[in-house]
Amino acid sequence: MTLHILGICGTFMGGVAALARELGETVAGSDQNVYPPMSTQLEQLGITLMQGYRAEHLQPAPDLIVVGNAISRGNAAMEYALDRRLRYISGPQWLGERVLASKRVLAVAGTHGKTTTTSLLAWILDTCGVRPGFLVGGVPENFGVSARYGAGDAFVVEADEYDTAFFDKRSKFVHYRPEIAILNNLEFDHADIFDTLADIERQFHHLVRTVPGNGRLIVNGEDDALARVLAKGCWTPVERFAINRDAEWRAELLAADGSAFRVYLRGVAIADADWQSLGRHNVMNALAAVAAAAAYGIEPADAVAALSGFRNPKRRMERITDTNGICIYDDFAHHPTAITTTLAGLRAKVGDGRIVVAIEPRSNSMRMGAHADGLAPSLADADVVVFLARPELPWHADQVIAAVRGAAVAVATVDALLNELQARTHPGDTVVFMSNGGFDDAPRRFARLIGA
Repeated sequence: MTLHILGICGTFMGGVAALARELGETVAGSDQNVYPPMSTQLEQLGITLMQGYRAEHLQPAPDLIVVGNAISRGNAAMEYALDRRLRYISGPQWLGERVLASKRVLAVAGTHGKTTTTSLLAWILDTCGVRPGFLVGGVPENFGVSARYGAGDAFVVEADEYDTAFFDKRSKFVHYRPEIAILNNLEFDHADIFDTLADIERQFHHLVRTVPGNGRLIVNGEDDALARVLAKGCWTPVERFAINRDAEWRAELLAADGSAFRVYLRGVAIADADWQSLGRHNVMNALAAVAAAAAYGIEPADAVAALSGFRNPKRRMERITDTNGICIYDDFAHHPTAITTTLAGLRAKVGDGRIVVAIEPRSNSMRMGAHADGLAPSLADADVVVFLARPELPWHADQVIAAVRGAAVAVATVDALLNELQARTHPGDTVVFMSNGGFDDAPRRFARLIGA
């Protein structure tokens, strides 16, 4: 079968392309922006890439067009496909029907931590001999690829609540039909799709409705929004995980920065974890992954032991360099809660050391100003903040900057941001770049600027 994937260079759709190629399909695709590293990865798999969305890219007609959720009506290629009645399907539906239907699916849902927790769960299963398939919304350092079919019956999928496609406004995760589902946390986000938190809770309940009675729900026991979701109706055994509340799975921090912790199951100590990740939020991610692995059949102590070899996915507190006494991290945080928890973990690690944050409000919710009120408080652990307020940002950063505890400045370009960072950064500082976009390669450009 020949497939043409519209929006192929997105992380999810690139994973779909890789899986389709692994299954023996002839795959081509197009995107508005075709560039490394995704283009390189796909071309190495024998996938033909085309720049832009043009009708001629669908000539001759493929057997099936797989449509990414970045595609909308008015897209030239999509309009051509509709006019000529070409077969099309969404990426999540293709994944559900072509890959997941024959697998035991372990899905990871939540506002924060999906990529890290999905990577953790895949790593635990792999370390314990399962060799799972997976599709991750990033690149797990332990595997070097974002997707693979796997050798066994397990498939771990990052289950996104974003909408499926222009013709299917349900959340992506309703297509996955998991046997085991992690509900990691739930907050308001994706203001371009949802009007209220209640709207997102409704979508999460749609996911809950798809988990079978002989499956398992692994639920954050500290999250009130998830409690409301389950109160709408639940037909599946639930195991909760927590640090500060009673739960089936509980962690005790042995190090303030989260680099060591003890895992308890129903009040009995199982094992201690000593690993490279930082922050209370990552301890919660690890608890969820260990619980889900145990639900699949992995011995809990073995699951905990696997954590020692885990490496964060790229752009999840990815350490770029430590040069001239300055440590640089690249992070994906783009929601006030994620920013807060990431910086709290870093603060616990560096103590009185200075934390310098470069932040780009790039997510749709952030650009719309949906999180503007929470942004300054989320930066409380930063000593210096350089805020990228591009001219097209539809709200003013002045109020945010004025409310930040540390020294703060807003700039209009990445070049200006790099200059400000160079002037404000000293040996011994830790610099964190935060954005869910490319940030014009700012972390690595800054590393080169200071001599890395």
